[in-house]
Amino acid sequence: MLTALARGSLRYSELARTIAGVSQKMLTQTLRTMERDGLVSRTVTPSVPVRVDYRLTPLGENLMPLLEAIKNWAEIHMEDVEAAREAYDRRPAAAP
Repeated sequence: MLTALARGSLRYSELARTIAGVSQKMLTQTLRTMERDGLVSRTVTPSVPVRVDYRLTPLGENLMPLLEAIKNWAEIHMEDVEAAREAYDRRPAAAP
């Protein structure tokens, strides 16, 4: 979600479309938590219907290089992670 907002301010509906498979409840809870943590700001524009926009705060923007580094690491090492999972799943079950 933070990476989606790194490109700029987004409306709630745009975020919902951007993040595949997220439920409305989970999206709302996550946005509230990130707003409480100071990572995201919420702007309500009175209109019909009401417009709600979200954007990264300076604190959220400061976090982006770290998230980008984690994303890059995951992309580079995804095959290693998948191989480790397969090896783990092939192990015999441990005795109780």
